[in-house]
This record gives sequence, C-alpha cells and structure tokens, in this order.
Amino acid sequence: MRLGGHPLGLLVLLLTICIANAKKSEPTISTTKFDGTPGGLFYFDDTDILLVQDREGSNVYRSADAGETWDLIKGVPDGEAFEVYQHPYDNNVAYVLSLNRTHWVTDDRGESWRQFQTDAPPALFKQPLGFHAGDSKKVLFQGQDCEAWICKDVTFFTVDGFKTTQLLREQTRSCTFARATDLFTTGTSLADDDRILCIVEGRYSPWAKDNRLVVSDDYFTDEYEPALESDRTVQGIINMASVKKYWVAAAKAEGTDELALYISDDAKTWHRAVFPNEHKLEEDAYTLLESTNYSIQLDVMTTRPTNPMGVLFTSNSNGTYFTRNVEHTNRNIIGLVDFEKVQGIQGIVLVNTVKNFKEVEGSYAADKILQTAISFDDGRTWEDLKVGKKKLHLHSVTEMRNAGRVFSSPAPGLVMGIGNTGDELGHYHDGDLFVSDDAGLTWRKALDGPHLYEFGDQGSVLVAIKDVEFTSKVYYSIDHGKEWESVDLDQEIRAQQLTTTPDSTSLKFVLIGSKGRGLDIEHIIFSLDFEGLHERKCKDSDFEKWWARLDDDGKPSCIMGHKQYYNRRKPDADCFIDEEFKDPRPQYEPCPCTDADFECDYNFVRSEDRKECTPVGMIIPPDGECKNIDDDFMGTSGWRLIPGNDCVRKDGVEKDKPVERPCRDTIKKPASGQVSHETNTFKANAFREYFYLERTETSTGDDETVIMRTDQQEIYLSRDHGKTWEEILVNYDILAIYPHQYFNDVVYFITASKTVYYSMERGLNIREFQAPHEPNHDRLQIIGFHPDHKDWLIWTGGAECSGWSGDCHSAAHVTTHRGDNDWQPLLDYVRKCQFIPEKARGGSEKLVYCEQYQDEDKAKPLQLIASDNWFDDRKVHFQDIIDFATMSEFIIVAAKDEDQKSLKVDASVDGSTFAEALFPPNFKVPHQQAYTVLDSSTHSVFLHVTVNSLAEHEYGSIIKSNSNGTSYVLSLEAVNRNSDGYVDFEKMQGLEGVAVVNVVDNAKLVDNGQAKKLKTMITHNDGAEWSLLEPPEKDSEGRKFDCSGGLQKCSLHLHGYTERKDPRDTFSSPSAVGLMVGVGNVGEYLGQYKTGNTFITRDGGITWHEVKKGTYMWEYGDQGAIVVIVEESTPTDVIFYSLDEGETWTEYKFSNEKMQIQQISTVPSDTSRNFLLWATTPGGDGIATVNLDFSGLTDRQCTLDEESPEEGGDYYLWEPRHPMQDNNCLFGHVAQYHRKEPQAECYNGRKIDHLHSIARNCSCTRQDFECDYNFQRQNDGSCALIGEMPDHSQICRDDPNTLEYWKPTGYRRIPLDTCSGGRELEFSGQSIACPGREKEYKKKRKGISGVGLFFAITMPICAAAAVGWWVWRNWDGKFGRIHLGDTASGAGFDGTNPLIRWPVVAVSGLVAVVATLPLLASSLWRSVAGLFGRGGSGGGYGAIGGGGAGRRYTTRSSFARGRGDYAVVDEDEGELLGDESDEEV
Repeated sequence: MRLGGHPLGLLVLLLTICIANAKKSEPTISTTKFDGTPGGLFYFDDTDILLVQDREGSNVYRSADAGETWDLIKGVPDGEAFEVYQHPYDNNVAYVLSLNRTHWVTDDRGESWRQFQTDAPPALFKQPLGFHAGDSKKVLFQGQDCEAWICKDVTFFTVDGFKTTQLLREQTRSCTFARATDLFTTGTSLADDDRILCIVEGRYSPWAKDNRLVVSDDYFTDEYEPALESDRTVQGIINMASVKKYWVAAAKAEGTDELALYISDDAKTWHRAVFPNEHKLEEDAYTLLESTNYSIQLDVMTTRPTNPMGVLFTSNSNGTYFTRNVEHTNRNIIGLVDFEKVQGIQGIVLVNTVKNFKEVEGSYAADKILQTAISFDDGRTWEDLKVGKKKLHLHSVTEMRNAGRVFSSPAPGLVMGIGNTGDELGHYHDGDLFVSDDAGLTWRKALDGPHLYEFGDQGSVLVAIKDVEFTSKVYYSIDHGKEWESVDLDQEIRAQQLTTTPDSTSLKFVLIGSKGRGLDIEHIIFSLDFEGLHERKCKDSDFEKWWARLDDDGKPSCIMGHKQYYNRRKPDADCFIDEEFKDPRPQYEPCPCTDADFECDYNFVRSEDRKECTPVGMIIPPDGECKNIDDDFMGTSGWRLIPGNDCVRKDGVEKDKPVERPCRDTIKKPASGQVSHETNTFKANAFREYFYLERTETSTGDDETVIMRTDQQEIYLSRDHGKTWEEILVNYDILAIYPHQYFNDVVYFITASKTVYYSMERGLNIREFQAPHEPNHDRLQIIGFHPDHKDWLIWTGGAECSGWSGDCHSAAHVTTHRGDNDWQPLLDYVRKCQFIPEKARGGSEKLVYCEQYQDEDKAKPLQLIASDNWFDDRKVHFQDIIDFATMSEFIIVAAKDEDQKSLKVDASVDGSTFAEALFPPNFKVPHQQAYTVLDSSTHSVFLHVTVNSLAEHEYGSIIKSNSNGTSYVLSLEAVNRNSDGYVDFEKMQGLEGVAVVNVVDNAKLVDNGQAKKLKTMITHNDGAEWSLLEPPEKDSEGRKFDCSGGLQKCSLHLHGYTERKDPRDTFSSPSAVGLMVGVGNVGEYLGQYKTGNTFITRDGGITWHEVKKGTYMWEYGDQGAIVVIVEESTPTDVIFYSLDEGETWTEYKFSNEKMQIQQISTVPSDTSRNFLLWATTPGGDGIATVNLDFSGLTDRQCTLDEESPEEGGDYYLWEPRHPMQDNNCLFGHVAQYHRKEPQAECYNGRKIDHLHSIARNCSCTRQDFECDYNFQRQNDGSCALIGEMPDHSQICRDDPNTLEYWKPTGYRRIPLDTCSGGRELEFSGQSIACPGREKEYKKKRKGISGVGLFFAITMPICAAAAVGWWVWRNWDGKFGRIHLGDTASGAGFDGTNPLIRWPVVAVSGLVAVVATLPLLASSLWRSVAGLFGRGGSGGGYGAIGGGGAGRRYTTRSSFARGRGDYAVVDEDEGELLGDESDEEV
C-alpha cells in the first residue's frame, strides 16, 4: 500500500518527522577504544575533523565526525609517526614527522597524505617546523645532522608545501619567518613574504656566548646582522619569540645569567627593553605572557627557582619601557605563571599572587599562600573574586589539568575554575567547580569537587567531569551553570582530557579517559553530542546585549577608547544557537579620551607618582627648528595616544598636545675634552685584595663596581670605579673575599666563624648564611662554585678543629640553595672537592670529584673519587694521585706510577674513562722534576717539560700536542721557567697562533752551574717555527741601539712571567687585537729588569717600538683605544696615555705630590675608559686610590658598519701576517680584524667582535706545517725521524668510514690551518687503502680531497679529537693561573665557557702542581697578603706595604671575578712548592 497519497500515510510521515525532531533527554554518546594512550588531539579549525596520536604505537588516527568514529590515517606506514603538527594558519594542513628523513603532509585535513623527504632528521629538542602566517606553503624545517654522537643544526625551507626543499643555512640554532603571527608586519609586503630571522653560530665559534641574530629577505642568498643596541650588533643571542605584533630576542653574555631583551616591530630595527633599576632579567627566570595588541606582558622571577615568585611587567606600545604591574606573582619551577586573560574581552585578567611573600623570599622550603585577584582595566586596578561576600581563589596555569585555556573560551563572559572560598587557595583535590557568566565579576558554586570542564555552543552548554578520581558520570548545564544534570557513561573512567572545537561553537565534545589500573588499562575516546537537548534554534528575542566590563556603579566601562558588548544568548532561553564555526563577534561603542588612553612617548618614562612623563634622552626638535640655541619650539608633551586606541578626542583630554620647549633641551652637554681624576686615601698600611665585579654586555646598569679589602680587614665598595668608596660590613672581621668564579654579580665574604656574608647584585644588598663548619685549617679553597648553577656551592670547612681533639681535618659539604639550611655532607678528610662541568661532556650536573685520603688517614695516599649523587654512591678512579684539574671538557690527573718513582698524566673527556697521555719517546720526566701545560688557544696543547730543576737554573722543552691533546712533538728546547712552575711563555690574546717565550741560550753551561742567559723568541704559527724579535731601528729618543751583528747578537728581549711581580700583567689584551706592551732591552741577551725599557708592538709582534726609557706598568682601555702607562720603580705624579696605539704619548698629572704606584687596573674586559692607580701616600703613612677618567675626551661613539666597516666609518680592517711570508696568510687563511682608526676622535663603547671575517684561504707553504710525531725540526727547517715511524693507520680504526691513510712524511698540518693546494706536505707520501676498503680505494683513488690527516698518531682518547678542537681554537679570555696539587688548589678551570679560562697546568713531581699558567704567584693560601705585586724595585713576589708575604694572583679577568683557588690562612706560611723527600714521592 502506498502511503504518500493517503491521509493515513500523511499522518505516519508527520509522526516520523516529529519523533525525529523531538527534544532529547540526554546527549548521544559513542565510544572508541585505543590500544595506546591517545595524545596530541586537535581539531582542524572550523571543522568536526580531528587527529589524535597513539603515542605507544606511533600511529595517527582521524575522525571526520567530531570523534564518533576513528580510522587509521592512510599513507603513513605503521609505527612511523613520531610527532604530529597542525599548521596554525591553514586549517587544511598538518604534518606527520618521523625520526628519520621521510615525513608526510596533508592539505585536505588528513584525508590523504603525501610523502616528502628532508636531508636531515628533525631536531629533537627544539621546534622542527616554522610556519609563515600568510602563506601555508612556506615552511622552515629545523634538522639535526648527526655523525656518531656529534650533531650539527641545519635549516631547510620549502615554498611549495614540501614538494621540494632547499638548504636555508647551516650552523643555525633556530630560524623563523618574520611573519610568524597574523598580527605582525614588517611594513612592506615584500619583506612580509620572505623575511627570515635566524639565530646562528658565532663567526668561527659554536658556543652560545657567540650566537648571532641574522636576517635575510632572500632565503640567505644575502644576509645581514641587525644592530640591536647602540648601533652595534649583539652576540650571545639565546632565544627569540614572536609575541602578537612584536619580535623579542634575548641575549646573554658570559659571566652572568642576566639577559638583555631586544624588541622589534619590523624584524629590522631593534631596541633594548628597559626595566626598573631594581629588576633584571635572568636566564630561565622570565616568562613572556599572553600579551595585548598594544603591549608586551612579562613575568620576571624574583626569588630562587625552587620556590619561585615573580613580578609582572607591562610595556608601552613599542615594547621599549616596562613598568611594574603585579607584585609577587605565583610561578612554578618550569616557568609557568598564574596569569590568564579572559578570552574575547579586552582588559580582564586573572592572576594568583603570594600572600606570604616575605617568608617565601627568606626560605626555599616555605609553603606559598596564594590568593586570586581579577582586573577589569588591563591591570591598573585589582579586586577580589567573590562568591556572595566570600573571597574566591582559583587554581590557575601552574596547575593546568586540561588542554587549552584554564578559565575561559570564546564563549562570551562565561568563566569557570576550580578553587575554594576563604582567605587563601587550598589544595586542588579539595577544590570545587565555580562558574561566572559575567566575565568574573560574580561567581557561584557549580559542582562539588574538582572537575575538567568545557564550553560549547558559545556558552549555551557547559560540560564537566570529575577530575582526580574514577567516575561514570558527565555533568552538563544549559543555563550558564545554574542547574546541572548528569549522563551516565556506563563505565567508570579516569578523565584525562575534555575538549571541543577551538571556537566553542559546537554542541559536540570529545572526552579522553582510561579505565582499569596497573597493566590492565584501556584507553577510550568518548564523543558527546548535545544536539537535540533543545528543540529549536535561537531567535533574535533569545539574545541580550551583554556589556563585557562594568565599573563599580554597574555601568559599562571603557578600555582602549571604547566599550565592548556581545549579543549573547539569555541563560534561560530554551534554544541553542547552533551556528557551528561562527565565532561570536564583539561590538563597540566609542568613549571620550581620558588619561588612561595615553602612554609616555618614545624616550620618556613615567615619574614615580605615575602622573608625568619625564625624558630619558635628548628631545629631538622638528626639522627646521632650533636654528638658535635661545629659541623655543613646539615639541612633544611627553605623552602619546596608545597606538590602536580609538577614543574620541572631542570632549576628551588631549595629553599629547604639543608644548613649547626650549631649544637648549635638545643639545647634549659636550665632552670637556679633558682627562679627570679623583683621589681617595685610606688609613691602612696596604691593600690586601681587590676585585672588579664587572657588568657584562647584557647586564643592566652603568656601574663599574670594585670591592677592596685593606690590611685592617676593612671592606670598601665603589660603584663608580674608585671615584667614591663606601665602607661596608663595618665591624665584621672579614678574612677574604670570594667572588663567584662564573657569575660576575655574586661575591662572598668569609669570616673566621660559620657566618658567611654574600651579595647577588654586585654588592648592592648583603645577605648571610651559616656554613656547616668554620673555614678549614689546611689552607684549602673554602668555597667551590658550580659553573651552571649559581646557588650550588661546595664548602670545605674544618671539622673537629675546636679544642685539643687532635683530629682536625677538612670536610666537604654541598648546598643547592646557597646555604639555605640544606647542607649535605660529601666526604671527610678531603684535600679538594670540585664540581665537574658537564658541558661538552654529557654527564650529570651533580658530578663531583674529591681528593680524599685513603681510609681517612692523612698519612696515606690521596684517592680520586667521583660521584654524581652527593656520594651516596662513589667510584674510585685513582688510588694514588698528586692532583687533578679540569680543562674545559678535559679532566687531567697527575698520578704516581706503579713503582712510585715518577709521575704520569691521565685524561678524560667524559668524566668516567681515563687514558694515559703519550709524550715523545725521547722525553722522560725524571723524579723531582716537573712539567707545565701551556695553552695555545688553537686546539693544541703546549707542554713544558722540565729538564733542569735546580733552583735558579730551571728550564725545559716545549712539546706540542695533536688536536686531542694526548700525543706530542717537540716545538722548542731550553725554555725558561722558575721554581714556582711559571714558564716564560705567553700567548698573544685575541690573535691566533702568536706566542712569546724566553729561552736559555746557554743551557749546557747552566747544567754545570752557570747563570742563565735568556733570549726572547716569538712564533706566528702556533709553535711550528720560532724566531728572535726584530729590534726597533731607533730608541724613544731617536738614537740607534748600541748593538750589531744580526739577530743572534742584536735582538729585542722581554721580561716574562718568571720575573713579574704580578703575573696578571700580560703583554696583551683580547680586546686590543695586535697590541703588546712589555719591559725589556735590545742586545744579545735579556738584561736585568730594573735596567729595562718599555716597548710596544702594533702588528702582533712583527715590529716593535720603544715607548719610554725605564720600566712602566701598563693597562689597556676602551678595547685598546686608550693605552695608559705609569712609572713602576720610583714615586711619580704623572701618567702617560696614548690614543693612537702608542704612536704618540700625552702626559697627565694626577697629583700635586709624588706617590709610589703599586698597581694600575681597569675592568677585566679592558673596555672601560676609567682606570685605577693603587698607591702609597707620600710619606708612606697611608694608601690611596686614584681614579683616572678618560670619558671626558669625547662623547661620540665610533661608527661601525659591520657589513662595510671601511666605508665611512671609524674602523679599518687589519690583517695579521707571518713575517716569513710575503702575503698576509696565517694558518692558511687571511683573517681580518676590526681596529679603530687611530686618528678617529671617538670611543669604542660596547664590546666589539674584533674578528670581522676570514677573507680567503691560501695555498699551503712550509709555514702551514709542523713536524709529525717522532719527528724533530732541524736547523734547516726540515723534520727528521727521531724514533719509530708513526702508525697513521690508526685513523682507519678510529673512523670506519675512512677510505685511506697516508704514509708519514715527517710533516703534519698545524691544527686550525685551512690552507689548500700548494705544498700539501702531509700528502706527499704514499696513499694506502684502509684494511677492508681496498676495492673502494681503487675505484675512488683520483685524489683525496684536501681534508687529509689532522691527527698523525694513535689517539688514546679518540673522542677528544671531535670535542676538543674547538676548545683549543676558541679560547679568547685572559690568562690565569691556578695551582693544583698544592694545599690551596681547587677549581682550576672555567667550565661555563668550554673555552679555556686557565691556560696553564703545571704538574710538579714534588708537591705536583697541575697549575694553569701563566698567572699565579707562589703561596696561593697566603691570599690575605693582597693581590698587589708591582710594588718595590726588586724582583720576586713581595707584598707591598711591608710584610713580605705572598699573595693570590689571577689574571685580570679571573682575578677580578675570583676565578682562582685560594684560602685564608696565616700570612707567614711557607712557599707553595715546598721540598719533599724522595721517599714521599
């Protein structure tokens, strides 16, 4: 029977339609089980299509019906999906990445997948994909290309959605399109299309401190480095991020954890963000928060990271100046901040703050008491959340439990959260669900207990399920949370995620949960469909005009010049909006302009009362104005309308109305053109020690802080480089000052008790803690520092030392909270304990090495013991050692051999496996002799082997290692040293491969007791060749020198480390490239120091000029633009200075009476224009400091265009050269360095990266090679075999991929040398196939490309070749020396920078020193005698001011930062290297 034309049929049809459209009583639920844990679920925006990943199975599933059904995606092999990425700006595109080089992309929302290839696997520890906000086909791919365990970062790009990929750039840390957000624009469409920013490795350096920011508009066919600060580029870029319409880059310098933040709104022009003086940004201590379109919001941690709090800052509209907004914000240890904006409504913010902030600041263990506050005016004012009259507190971002936002969604005005009423926030498990439908103004309790929750249909449906416990019920509300109903899932699950479409417009929800426990766990995805709970769709009458913000009177309030409202469904309307993927749109009504609509103009900041804007720089007049200084002009009022603000000016305030200003305000006060000085006197007999706490390039402030201690135990602090001094810690008995080895801002003050005082802000604030013991009595280093963790300390104190127990010994403890009641014992009966840096080693950050006496008996040998868990477990590496030291990634141990008659050296690169170093076969280290390891800074080690150890007759030979530091060849014989282990060897800092030595010319006669006759020699190719110094043609008075007969009879000789009263006084400075100053004479031999004259070189030691007759002390300032000298041996009232690299000298009188100058100093980096003279007052009844200020000479900073430095700027490019070559080739290439034009009247200012570029590589010559292992240089320059022929086939065993090796020729390429072609001497021998590679060898043997063999001998530590070469190549710090093996030894090397900070290790067979040369005197423990060594007229290491005691020395940089080993003991103790009997060795 047909129903269609019959009345009964029509009735049936109508009944069917009615049944289908009838109101449902509960949502429709469907379930899907998964084998593995579902994760990474996301919607393709504005669709019901989802992707989810099975983490265990590495597969991806797709649902096209909002989660009702799921299918495995097609086209991606089973188990290959490592990670899934959604394109943030194209809702059709997603990517599946594998762990290899094959990946997949979809452009139809996952229905089909296309395979693509990359030339490297994706980076694992950084975002591998970078997206373009305007073109989804443009993507950056960050890869990681690894060989063995060495990986390098590389970036590729595609412009066609990975149909093709191309290399973007190598040596990248990260890259991103400038248009990474849809709000950002460069200002031009062309740059918007293709501008890319990359953080890349430094020029010829892989370390983070040298990272650079580069920009390209053509995919790095060309690139440029933007100026970030003071028209200069900035090194040390560690991170960058796009925030709304801004780009933010963070930089960190070495020696600090403080960051500089740079902001740009076009990715081309940058400026440094300025914060209030009392706050600084620290690494891992700031969080960029969700910002507005007109400001950046940033939270800065203000406490220790273990119990963190912060301060919230808000910037002006261009990100230049930040002001405090919220104090004591709550943070967690991973940097999340309890701060969230209510989505879709301008100006409403929720934040949690710490009520008991003082208690939390004082103790890392204090429990934080949290309170919640809300702001309706963008943070200008704050108020409590209220449930009726009760305060409400909510758990926020730091306890995030669900995906997406914590409190809100695009649903207008609907806000939910878990919390409690009362005075403070309780535990999450005790919280309840609360809801607000007026954007947080009023709240009501919704459900008991904590829940996961979500918003749907623009807030028409609220869904929740219990958290933290198993449940079978889902709760929902369709009236803004007033009434709630439940639906049963028919099974108990533990909810893991509840979500819906990102715009909260859908009536469908997805719930992920699990059932069962232990190993018997099932994973389930539920689809919840609420469509049908209402029978109809909402009409216009079902909506109300809902104002987003109301003031205290309940009236709509204004923000950014307008009021905001939504047309929102009424809570009791029995309908659904049911308009999927149609976002609710705000409506606006304009407001008249008020004070709140204005901010300070550029170069203006708010006054303290926040009522005015005051200038922080010169006011620039409009063009054509201020032709006369007495004129006035109409200029900025200091205020401007906030960009993007649309307030109505009519009937409103006009704070930005121009005002009349005098033209005098636009002119900067000119420099005086004069040098100035300030003298301060002190009632004391001597300075004991002083330290510079130098700001780094990224540090805030403008202070030049010096801390000084006198022999009266008085501590003085100067923040202006000695112009004024303030006594601090008055009436406290301070025995020593311990600046932090690795963080310049931190300094400790040691007392005789357990009380230790310290400052974290360069002496600005002083705090204290209690140590576990008083300082030790064994003259050991008291505090050991961790290179990465500022608060980690090792304290070596004296245990059981009170009374007459007789068992006084040194005991080591560790703290990870700067002594805040968390000391843990390490070991007793120790001589040294030291953190072992993990950088370049891959070990535990808790790794500690200790020297401990066997069986805790001081009469027994020292063991070397390691632990990475504070000695809960331990490993004994050596049973009988002399000492150990860390040298970057190397750990060097001086141990006794099995027969106890000589020493041996072992080394490790991983901290667990040691190998013995190999010396040339004709070198032995006899009993009671020594060797000293010297740094060449060119990834090779110079080792000085003592041949004659008789007092006053010491000398030895220098041997040089291959690039892993484990096998050596002879470089130079009969090199001078003294009894303290110092060798007359000095590397020219800042210039590769140049070193100066003094040799004993009459070595054989010295062996028979004759006095030493010394000559000075120099190398320009890292020790491969040595030559005497060419003398100047004339002296400083224009007369010829009285000597002749060639260089053997007439050359220049300089006094080296063995004769310096203060070994910090190096010839050179890394910031003054090519300059060296020294005291010496012209003649056949080096004469007496007191009869010497002062000389300078400006070209790296090739030519020299006499500066003055007599001996002078010297210092470099402004990166070599200023050189200051002062007479050393007699009282004086004048200094001389040069502004043209020593060409001319100007006299300056600093006193009306002559003073005895003991020392001249400046900041360790030699970048300041201030200097300090340390002196005794006339009559010798007091001491004085004299500040010399050269900043008055000019106020113009030099102009440097790093792309074209010689075009119109103040710099020229200087090229060092080898004197035996006609061209400027050195190490096989021509290097170019920035140098200030001597005649330029300007100052350098911010530290410059002096190395501009490697201009070109050169053809190989003899100067590019040195003698191979077991070969020795002959008089004619050739290399002759002195032992067995070295086995070059070892390279085949070390690297299975090697095809061939070369029969030894006697020559090996100098490490670092880059020459190609020409005389490639190492390849002049026979090529031999590696075993097992003969067929490939024959097939491919048309000449191996110029890689060659960089190592010529067996390598006991194979990994060192890969890791170590950058260490020796890139050390650019100043020299220092730390004695290791003496009783005062300790952390000898700087592990924060894997470049060597302590370039010498001396190992003595007596007390055995592994000491970092060249700069430390004897008796490190006698540090209380002071750090002043240049006083007096004689040699030696006597203290000034009488007493004759030794002192603690380090380099300028290490000395100023305390990077040395030292302890406090009696000043009358004996020499460091005291004699021991043969039996003791």
